Amino acid sequence: MAKPNSWPSHIETFVDLSRPPNEQIASRDAIASLLKNDLLTFQALVKEMSLYLTTTDHIIRGRGILLLGEVLTSLATKPLDNTTVHTLVLFFTDKLADWQALLHGGLIGCLALLRRKSNVGKVTGSDARSLVRSYMDNIQVQSLGKHDRKLCFEILDCLLNHHQDVAATLGDDFISGICEAIDGEKDPQCLMLTFHLVADIARIFPDPFGPLAGEVENPKIWPKNRTTRLVQSRYECTMSLLPSFLYCFIGLMCDISLNLVQPNDDFDVKRDDLSKVLMLVFASTPLFEPFVIPMLLDKLSSSLPLAKVDSLKYLGNCSLKYGADVMAKHAKSIWSSLKEAIFASEQESLLSRISESPDAMTLPDNEIAKEALLCLQKFILQEDGLFLGLILEDQDIELILISAASFKNFKTISVENRQKLYALGHMLSASAKVSVACSNKMFQHFFPRLMGTLGLSKKCSTLGCDDSSITSENLNFGALYLCIELLAACRGLALSSEELHSISVEESWCCLVKKISGSLSEVFQYILVTSTTQEVCEADIHCGVKGLQILATYPRRVSPISESIFENVLTIFVSILAAGCGETLLWKLTLKALMDIGAFLENFHVSEKALSYMTIVVEKVVSFISRDNSAMPLPLQLEAVSGIGTAGLNFMLRATQGLEAAISANFFEASVNGNFKSGETLIHLLECFSNKVLPWFAKSGGFEDVAMRFSANIWDQIESNNSFNISDQGKELLDKMMESMKQAVAGCSNGNQGLIVEKAYNILLSSTQFPRKDSLLFSDSMKLEELQVDQSLNTLSCKDKWIIYLFASVIIALRREIHVPNVRIILNLFMNLLLSGHAPVAQALGSMINKLPSTKSNVDTSCACNLEEAMDVVLKMGLSSTSPLRRHRVVDGDHEAVDKPQSVGVCEFVQSKAMVGLAWIGKGLVMRGSEKMKDVVMIFLRCLLSSSKLKTLPSQQDTLQECKEQEIHPLVMRSAADAFNVLLSDSDVCLNKRFHATMKPLYKQRFFSSMMPILLTSIKESDSSMTRSMLYRAFGNVVSNTPLPAVVTEAKTLVRETAIQCLVAMSGLPHTRIFPMRTKVLQAISKSLDDPKRTVRHEAVRCLQAWASISSRSVNF
Repeated sequence: MAKPNSWPSHIETFVDLSRPPNEQIASRDAIASLLKNDLLTFQALVKEMSLYLTTTDHIIRGRGILLLGEVLTSLATKPLDNTTVHTLVLFFTDKLADWQALLHGGLIGCLALLRRKSNVGKVTGSDARSLVRSYMDNIQVQSLGKHDRKLCFEILDCLLNHHQDVAATLGDDFISGICEAIDGEKDPQCLMLTFHLVADIARIFPDPFGPLAGEVENPKIWPKNRTTRLVQSRYECTMSLLPSFLYCFIGLMCDISLNLVQPNDDFDVKRDDLSKVLMLVFASTPLFEPFVIPMLLDKLSSSLPLAKVDSLKYLGNCSLKYGADVMAKHAKSIWSSLKEAIFASEQESLLSRISESPDAMTLPDNEIAKEALLCLQKFILQEDGLFLGLILEDQDIELILISAASFKNFKTISVENRQKLYALGHMLSASAKVSVACSNKMFQHFFPRLMGTLGLSKKCSTLGCDDSSITSENLNFGALYLCIELLAACRGLALSSEELHSISVEESWCCLVKKISGSLSEVFQYILVTSTTQEVCEADIHCGVKGLQILATYPRRVSPISESIFENVLTIFVSILAAGCGETLLWKLTLKALMDIGAFLENFHVSEKALSYMTIVVEKVVSFISRDNSAMPLPLQLEAVSGIGTAGLNFMLRATQGLEAAISANFFEASVNGNFKSGETLIHLLECFSNKVLPWFAKSGGFEDVAMRFSANIWDQIESNNSFNISDQGKELLDKMMESMKQAVAGCSNGNQGLIVEKAYNILLSSTQFPRKDSLLFSDSMKLEELQVDQSLNTLSCKDKWIIYLFASVIIALRREIHVPNVRIILNLFMNLLLSGHAPVAQALGSMINKLPSTKSNVDTSCACNLEEAMDVVLKMGLSSTSPLRRHRVVDGDHEAVDKPQSVGVCEFVQSKAMVGLAWIGKGLVMRGSEKMKDVVMIFLRCLLSSSKLKTLPSQQDTLQECKEQEIHPLVMRSAADAFNVLLSDSDVCLNKRFHATMKPLYKQRFFSSMMPILLTSIKESDSSMTRSMLYRAFGNVVSNTPLPAVVTEAKTLVRETAIQCLVAMSGLPHTRIFPMRTKVLQAISKSLDDPKRTVRHEAVRCLQAWASISSRSVNF
């Protein structure tokens, strides 16, 4: 806060233009702070500033006025007495005439005063009136700059909203001033304010005989009386400025307005913002109707699609605001324009949108047609009798309806006639959806004629329909399509929450549909039955499926079909699925229709029909996978089961029961009897369960029960099965089972996860093939160097492998809060298996390391350990002299045991599979941001730099001493380089958010920043081509998996140089692998030839020569 006796210097600082802007702002804020805290009064401030406010120097006087105005703006909530406010109003009112001192400060002061509220000292009515008159007499708004014009419009807006009584008393003079102010405005920000001004004026002066109104008989002949000046000016402004964004919407607005909006503007006005505000202006008062409606109708003939869309939006909004009486005289013109817009637009058939839900709106995708139909609905809703009469009596519609009788076959209909038919269907549907009364009129006029075209009217009587068979003579695509549109419209109307309880079963449309529904359903069924035995047009198939779906999804109160017809529809659909005719259009549409019917029954709680659906559809479809259904391929069976299940929770529960039973039966056959076909089937079943069933339950609820039941069932079968005999597809089957187990466990709660891991651990220890618990257990007093690798783990039986891998899957999916029993035993077991090359075990060990607590919990047993102890076990078992990599045969995953040469085992982690395992452990450490990461990374580096000088951290010097003069097998060096890819790449199998991994923010960026200096220095100092190539490989893995912004930030000269060296090294790879990338590499390297650093340009030339020499063809740049 400024000192009370130093404030005059702040005035000097602000007035002095040679001072930096930040000092001027600080001085202004200091003065405002003194005033807020009553350490300074306005009287004293004005007295001290008197010389600055009255000087003949226009610049200094303008700065003084500006300071007073900005200080007043900062004191908007500071109470001021009436005398002070009155004095300030007189001062700033007088300064509005002081154009030589610039108006900016005076405008700011006036706006600050007008915005003050009554509780802090509001401007009185007489003062506001004086201020407005001075404003109108002295300011020519359009002669000012953009920011000053904006202030002028804000002053007018403030008067209209905070001093309405003053604006009302000024009347014509005030409106005349606004006309002059807004005339010619083109800036987007100012236009936004002018639009609000006009809307506010229409609100304040609603009187049709008031100052805003006028007698305007011809919009092209403008009256000269003053009372209509605003309307005239507004329209002239619109005609001169607004056409560029009202009429010619092509991404520009207001002719040059968008070009005036700079990227750094504080308020970036978008085209849609201006359009919405302008729409509110046009609809603000019915007084604009003589000018706005003809203009909008005229713009509907524009060749620009966007202009038509916005004109339709404006037209619909204005119709609701103006009222039916005002719009009645434009009814015929509006209907003619809307009809033309709908018929001229490309239409999409309802039948092609079979994926819609039963209660979805069926509007076309074409924006013009969509807006035209919405606008039509608004007009019908406002005055249904008038506009419906125009639709029903329209001759163009009558001609299309007559010609539709000849559209028996879809293929014979021309493209032009198809578009007309679709447009008519959309129009009838949109009109029937408006209200029950509209629906009655539309059905009474069109439906009997359509039934007559189909030959169904003669079969109906007041008692219902007879049982006459349907023949091909009853098929007429045009009539069927229009019927479906009307049926869908009434179904949508009945499903709407507003109309559902108000619709009577005695309504005309309801009676007509019930009367004809039996015969109509027979027509649709005839189409589907015929399509299974002979070739039928796709459009007819759409008709059949969509028609039956619509009839089956009417609300219970107004359902046009009986329970028997509903069940017959379901039976026909299921029979089509069971026929197993392949993934044809009919099969897909039928499945989707059944899904929509089930979703309708679930959402609207139709319990009676839901029971029929469960019996006829769900049970039948579930039986597909419970028996050998040779007619339908297994993938289609599973698609049908999962699809039908998604219709509702009860349906999915039953489908899941069938799926689980099939999984159990096939798992038993595959594991006990070695049934190859059961194994193949089980793979598909597990894929469906993990990819479709579990995600659906996770989204819809009920996941816990399903996941627990699945995991418990699998573990129970493994425990009870003493003979395990999985056939050749065992690896693929095991992978699918692991994925399903991980997904099931990951979604469970903490309590259920604890139960699963406890059960899995008990089964693991109960296996006779594993070492006894006491042989794996070690205490805190046991030296880590004494740990031995049990040779019985070098080879695993089929069952042992399944137990280990599924247990590893459970470990991967656990949350970090879950207590894992006997962590030390599991660590010892996993390390033994990791060194034998079992990748899932390595991933599980990495997940354990990632989630272990940093310190021991009070509830942990003697077998528990924290992160530090676990890492001691990992490193000691790998680096100790008792490692099996030196003395024993090792197992490479699923392959036979092989002997590794002694020369390969010079360094501890020489076996490539063990190196990969260690990489997963390192990944868990990197993601949690542990310092233990350095120990693992330095092991990789010692393998890469065993024949070179390694720059190490002091803490790593002793660890690496042994291998400084040793050489590592190239296979191990490559594995060490690839380990950096594992450390930073995103994994789908473990250590991700889905499996609750601990992830420290920006862990990739931190690792990149710490490793780059070490890798770059090592590459530069390496004297071995093999070592350098492997370091390049590691470097590439780090860079490629680091977020681009971090790489760009660190991309110094050495990084660019090293990246090009990597490309040079890659040029030595086999020709077939690198030749496809040759063009891209050469194009990228050509840019580096202009690098500002000489060393980078030198390496770019070397790289260019290396890659250009790959082919004899000349290189052209």
